[in-house]
Amino acid sequence: MSIPFIDLKTQYAALKPKIDAGIFKILDHGQFIMGPEVKECEESLKKFVGSKHALTCSNGSDALQIALMALDIGAGDEVITTAFSFIATAEMILILGIKPVFVDIDPHTYNIDWRKIEAAITPKTKAIMPVSLFGQPADFDEINAIAKKNKLYVIEDAAQSFGSLYKGKRSCNLSDIGCTSFFPAKPLGCYGDGGAVFTNDDRLAELMTSIRVHGMGEHRYHHPRLGINGRLDSIQCSVLTTKLERYPWELDQRDRIAQNYTTAFKELATFGVKTPIVREHNKSAWAQYTLSVPDRTKFQSHLQAKGVPTAVHYPITMADQPAYRETSTVHDISNARQAADHVVSLPMYPDMTEEIQNQIIMAVKSVYL
Repeated sequence: MSIPFIDLKTQYAALKPKIDAGIFKILDHGQFIMGPEVKECEESLKKFVGSKHALTCSNGSDALQIALMALDIGAGDEVITTAFSFIATAEMILILGIKPVFVDIDPHTYNIDWRKIEAAITPKTKAIMPVSLFGQPADFDEINAIAKKNKLYVIEDAAQSFGSLYKGKRSCNLSDIGCTSFFPAKPLGCYGDGGAVFTNDDRLAELMTSIRVHGMGEHRYHHPRLGINGRLDSIQCSVLTTKLERYPWELDQRDRIAQNYTTAFKELATFGVKTPIVREHNKSAWAQYTLSVPDRTKFQSHLQAKGVPTAVHYPITMADQPAYRETSTVHDISNARQAADHVVSLPMYPDMTEEIQNQIIMAVKSVYL
């Protein structure tokens, strides 16, 4: 049996009548950009997250850029972030002329270690950008307290954590601005690139609305500020609205599958295999189910021979990427580098059958037993 790393076909089959109807409705009315589906999607998203405002945008990277621009953070400023994430996190900082300041991760959650943040603050620091990695929110009470004490903004990079919970509150509603991605492989994905920004601040929402459409002001040809072309099209919004109806069930399924993995792999701890740790007050969206293994090459080769796909998120820290070595400040990131050498992710998707999961579990166990 062929095992996919992510199965979007089964999900589409379950939602096909509604997804197809929504797409054909747009083909019929022809409002492909900023059609009524955009507003409908944004209303659904903010209701789900619990925020006052939600704005869809072209992708998760643009969501981060829009947030930074709305907060007027730019050339000469610094933003503190984790060293361990997809490059888009640091890319959107650097692309605006801001200096990324990389600090280490908590080795248990892979999220930014809040204990390392305050020592990295300088007079040029304007914001903290924690990443809620692999589906689990970062430590926002501690991060927000540091930010308040030092008069900094907090921008959550929630590209992997949409739908997760931190002390009963949804990711994307835990800081000044929350940014997420709806790339197809994300827990909630559209059928192309997509993203969104969330805030409870009316002024920031107004600014981000303008920045998203070329800095538009009173009308189409009035531009009081610099902006980008960051809109999300009507078809992607329709897909997201339909998928969101099924999403609570999918989150429960992801959690069930993750718990099955963790229970099955407990006995591998003696071989140095580490399973994910989720804080008691958190509920992960399980964007990935990520193990830490002693010999990743051996592990991946063995699973490949068994027909089980794996992925590595991420083999090189952002701070060690060639384009960032000379353009950032790097504090001790030994835990991040350790993670980069040892993490490996297993297939994770809500429609995974018990038969497929058992096949994956047996393949993993056979590496060691």
